[in-house]
Amino acid sequence: MNKLVIAAACAVVVTGAQADGGNYALDPTHTFVTFEVTHFGTSTNRARFDKKEGMVQFDRAARTGRVEITIDMASINSGVPPFDGHLRSKDILNVSEFPTAKFVGDKFSFSGDKVTAVAGTLTMMGQTHPVTLKANRFNCYLNPMFKREVCGGDFETVIQRSQWGVNYGLPAVAPDNVRLVVQVEAVKQ
Repeated sequence: MNKLVIAAACAVVVTGAQADGGNYALDPTHTFVTFEVTHFGTSTNRARFDKKEGMVQFDRAARTGRVEITIDMASINSGVPPFDGHLRSKDILNVSEFPTAKFVGDKFSFSGDKVTAVAGTLTMMGQTHPVTLKANRFNCYLNPMFKREVCGGDFETVIQRSQWGVNYGLPAVAPDNVRLVVQVEAVKQ
């Protein structure tokens, strides 16, 4: 009987913690921003941004939230240093003039208690356009190491790079459509 009462009490505590709104800090060791684009219609080129930071305000009960992710564009890493240098150049991302990109999402969509999408804006290369990140997976859990709630998931979208002025090699080298993939975990503060 005592074990059942303790288990029920723990379930209430965890469920209550997940229902409360709060501020979350991105965990850089569990947050990845990557892109994929085909190369001359053959293989897929992938790269990630190693430096990013951000925060999430999330209230599942109210079905509201806000997320901000700032990306250090110079931290791009394809695993091929000469390619990284070209990606950083004025031809493509022009990181000397535009060192950061920022996603701000303030419209959360839900199915039940799970986030299904986050709509907002992406500012890159001095231009801001609407972007919706679709959730392929989303969950919150009580992290046994941090002893705090962690929420996160896998999100993706497809953007047209020309909207942000990234026109190099269109359309022969690489198409306009670029797949952005964001895996994120954020720790409740």
